[in-house]
Amino acid sequence: MALLRYTTEQLNAWFKTRPAEQRQGQSVLLPDPALPIAEALQQARAKGARFALLGIPEDIGPRANLGQGGAELGWQAFLHCWLNLQANAFTQAAGPILLAGEVDCSKLLRQSRELDATNPAQLQQLRQLCAELDQQVEQAILPLFAAGFDVLIIGGGHNNAYPIIKALAKQTALPVSCANLDPHADFRPQEGRHSGNGFSYAKTEQLLDKYFVLGLHELKNNQASLDALQQAEAEFISLQKLSPRHEISWPEAVDQCIDFVANSEGAIGIELDTDSIEGMPVSAFTSSGLSVQAAEHYVYQLAQLPRCRYVHLAEAAPARHPAGIEAGMLHTGQVLATLCYAFIQARANLPDQTTSATV
Repeated sequence: MALLRYTTEQLNAWFKTRPAEQRQGQSVLLPDPALPIAEALQQARAKGARFALLGIPEDIGPRANLGQGGAELGWQAFLHCWLNLQANAFTQAAGPILLAGEVDCSKLLRQSRELDATNPAQLQQLRQLCAELDQQVEQAILPLFAAGFDVLIIGGGHNNAYPIIKALAKQTALPVSCANLDPHADFRPQEGRHSGNGFSYAKTEQLLDKYFVLGLHELKNNQASLDALQQAEAEFISLQKLSPRHEISWPEAVDQCIDFVANSEGAIGIELDTDSIEGMPVSAFTSSGLSVQAAEHYVYQLAQLPRCRYVHLAEAAPARHPAGIEAGMLHTGQVLATLCYAFIQARANLPDQTTSATV
């Protein structure tokens, strides 16, 4: 099965209780394991669940892009943080939140551990595993979109943008428009699947409509990628345009991004590569990036678009924290939880998701 569902026993082991307090772990819903997934999701919708959490514990895509591993722990870091947060009056407006489970990456991840990306033949094998992972992710997320959930996808590499977009385009029968907060355009050639070409694959297959990269780093994208962006009629605002040149303010940049992706007919996706955030433990560390508060603002503003269907938080790698994995798990979990809450806050008071909604 592409989707691994959790048991109540597993869930209870991941958070601590305290008298007279309720944690998120005590309020989330789990899909009924006795039902087929489609029926279990409809049952959760009938109970008032609108938001679904889905994890992707893998680092195959970043390694297939000649990058560093570690992104397989992003989901675990988020989950341990999120389930221990308070459930209170601020979160009640969202209703019950479905913990859908995680994409089953275990077999592919084990196979990838034997491969060395510096070996050309083994690099191609890594990229083949990434293509197989695409199928797993698409199969896991398609039922969530079909059931009408607003989906929060956490963990793994940015390679997973491609199967997410593919699943949503298939479910809505329209290409998807995406905003991407990312120093990298991820528009590299179609040389085999990896974390650097999810959007170029989606565009070539006519799954991606409008595409806007916010915070693109002028020194971290090759000319071929920039040329491909132009040919695809995508747009971007560079990090350097925001600072040090101060040619546009952050709120103005976010508004420009919103105007661009909203000028479309299909569903809208929010993509966020956490290596856009300064000091984050990630696959591609940056000491010059945006603040967590700027990333929250980006998610919150985009999530208010009625046709928004998901937020995808990629590339967090707790083991890359300079103080070690324990500090990395704490840091990563808090940031990812904060970004998820921004998405939920923005959408909780909007009418429930319908694919016919207009901006």
